[in-house]
Amino acid sequence: MAGRCPYLAMEESSRGIRSGESPAAALRRILSTPGAHQAPCCYDALGARLVERAGFPIGFMGGFCVSAARLGLPDVGLISYGEMVDQGRLINESVSIPVIGDGDNGYGNSMNIKRTIKGYINAGFAGIMLEDQVAPKACGHTEGRKVISREEAIMHIKAAVDARKESGSDIVIVARSDARQAISLDEALWRVKAFADAGADVLFIDALASVEEMKAFCAVAPEVPKMANMLEGGGKTPILSPAELEEIGFRLVVYPLSLVGVSMRAMQDALVAIKDGGVPPPSILPSFQEIKDTLGFSRYYKEEKQYQVDK
Repeated sequence: MAGRCPYLAMEESSRGIRSGESPAAALRRILSTPGAHQAPCCYDALGARLVERAGFPIGFMGGFCVSAARLGLPDVGLISYGEMVDQGRLINESVSIPVIGDGDNGYGNSMNIKRTIKGYINAGFAGIMLEDQVAPKACGHTEGRKVISREEAIMHIKAAVDARKESGSDIVIVARSDARQAISLDEALWRVKAFADAGADVLFIDALASVEEMKAFCAVAPEVPKMANMLEGGGKTPILSPAELEEIGFRLVVYPLSLVGVSMRAMQDALVAIKDGGVPPPSILPSFQEIKDTLGFSRYYKEEKQYQVDK
């Protein structure tokens, strides 16, 4: 698969997808370099553009924030495969950095998972995260989560790997287990080792509850990159710096709530200001020029002039 051609994308750099490089190849290249690489979660094209403009090498389309922004509903399995693929396509068209898409539990059995993998590939994703929860899934770091059997969970990863091969793609498969809360830490560690053996490229255990548990996770299949989830504002996993996470052994770090959370707060504050008869203060409202610069008005007008016809 060729690299994407985003509309008014950022200038090419070593941090983004290079010419002739697939999104997945770019992601693999970045993950092969030292460091705990940060990937803030975005939920739309504008957020993805801001992630890229801020200099992050990777984006992550989180199911929690997409469900919140697109449906105004909680992340409890209500959002569908089609809605996530549609949102992902718009996000990927807006940036020139690799983006990982949350694939939830694959939206069904192994055959559904194969369709999900192929759909995410066609939407331009560099990677996809698949979890071992039963349907309907529950939000991470919440109680009451249940997982499918070991055997079925492994078969789902095998189906994902097969779908990747059938597509001639190199999409990165991030295998997530929710067994830490559903069953035990030992069960979660067993599962991610089995996921690695089945062909997963990155491993993730949700809701690890201590630094000791995080170290135990990173000791499993040490050759396979590990992902950490820094759930802002009150999750079960300790919030650590990228340097601390790198020292433990993590290669990828996602931040699921920052953008959707600050957006909610900023919109609430703006509505209060408007209701009081004014407008939002400069501290929370960019200037019109800044908004236009972010959206690429200047670049659009410059490029448009190349095609103007004298009359």
